[in-house]
Amino acid sequence: MEILDNLALGFSVAFSLQNLTYALLGCVLGTLIGVLPGIGPVATIAMLLPITFHLPPTASLIMLAGIYYGAQYGGSTTSILVNLPGEAASVVTCLDGYQMARNGRAGAALSISAVGSFFAGTVGTMLIVLFAEPLTRMAQKFGPADYCALMALGLVAAVVLASGSITKAIAMVFLGLLFGLIGTDVNTGAQRFTFDIPELSDGIDFAPIAMGLFGIAEIVVNLERHLTRSGAIKVGSLWPTREEVRRAIPAVLRGTMLGSMLGVLPGGGPTLGAFSAYTLEKKISKNPGEFGKGAVEGVASPEAANNAAAQTSFIPMLTLGIPSNAVMALMVGAMIIQGIQPGPEVMTKKPDLFWGMIASMWIGNAMLVIINLPMIGMWVKLLTLPYRFLAPAILLFCCIGAYSLQNSTFHVYQVAAFGVLGYIFSRLGCEGAPFLLGLVLGPQMEEYFRRAMLLSRGDAMVFLERPISLGLLIATAFLLVLMALPSIKKARKEAFTEEG
Repeated sequence: MEILDNLALGFSVAFSLQNLTYALLGCVLGTLIGVLPGIGPVATIAMLLPITFHLPPTASLIMLAGIYYGAQYGGSTTSILVNLPGEAASVVTCLDGYQMARNGRAGAALSISAVGSFFAGTVGTMLIVLFAEPLTRMAQKFGPADYCALMALGLVAAVVLASGSITKAIAMVFLGLLFGLIGTDVNTGAQRFTFDIPELSDGIDFAPIAMGLFGIAEIVVNLERHLTRSGAIKVGSLWPTREEVRRAIPAVLRGTMLGSMLGVLPGGGPTLGAFSAYTLEKKISKNPGEFGKGAVEGVASPEAANNAAAQTSFIPMLTLGIPSNAVMALMVGAMIIQGIQPGPEVMTKKPDLFWGMIASMWIGNAMLVIINLPMIGMWVKLLTLPYRFLAPAILLFCCIGAYSLQNSTFHVYQVAAFGVLGYIFSRLGCEGAPFLLGLVLGPQMEEYFRRAMLLSRGDAMVFLERPISLGLLIATAFLLVLMALPSIKKARKEAFTEEG
């Protein structure tokens, strides 16, 4: 079977000493930033982008992927022990995880969370294996017009599923598209929005934007919030009772299914998966009054959902080159830095990278169970580290990373400028993720649009004449109509109320 041959290739790549080392490094870093509240996977990956420039492509992507799904594991630790989510997807775990800890079941909550996460991660990876090849083959039939319509759909879907104001999300997407225009026009050679600054002639580098918008801004916002940690609760035995296992298993299965589906959607990802899974468990439970007081299902299902969603969000990124959330946009940025064009050709032209990365996810999930449960004492001690000591170190790291890209101080200035811009966005209640998706997809969308118009000799009807393009545009229009419906607005507001 072809799948088995591909997996054999993947595991042969993933089991090399170099890639195993970077997978372990990614998982440890992911767990670390999940445990330390106030950093998060987006900020960390943004800060590490300059390093990936000097690494082999496969190793760098394996490490970044490890950070992403490792953060989902680590985030549960602080949520359960100190009622402080390490990252957004772990907010829901606080509700019942911390109550379980207060009831003397901290160890059981941690082990259910770790095992549930491992199972969900494994299922998510299997889904990537099953769907990657058919989707890639389908994508290879896409023309420039189809790709342009697909990216339009991705941007609109990201707006629909973003928390906060729809108007602000749309504005951020358009702002990202505008920033993507900066640089030299490929067709005419004209300078666009460069303001006679030579460094801008090649456009704005992705890494400084990401580091400023998510790294620097996040630090300033957290320092402003004065992050405090309550005293950690004693962990106790890691073994759950038979009753806890009986209740956790169906919740994990439901969370895995829901998270897997939501992870694929543009704008979805772990956060939406976790919130949706918690809401589902509460609605179908025979004892909804237990939720918020230490219900096992309130830990098992969201943790399974956020890990499943973290894995399946790789599907549209790897097969179509369309990022489904901010982290995937950063992964696309890392591929571009390495000179790899994201999209269906990655599987055919770089099968070792494609399948090596998928195989590393299985290895990474197994590593994370080992890293999280036996080493729980060490992670608890890290919680005592004050954030004011952490912040200067992160700032220094950002500046060094930005400078090392091209040994240019201009990149450091860019990081600072986008740090200020990111802080302004947070004060205005505007999310950085739609901006980043607009920035990543904008140049590609423009390229495909112009290519489609060139091939059709300026006839815009090409977008309606091709069945794939027409179908995607209808789906885009449908989503835009949905956004305007009052019932959808209300449901959307309720879904993200707890997150805010």
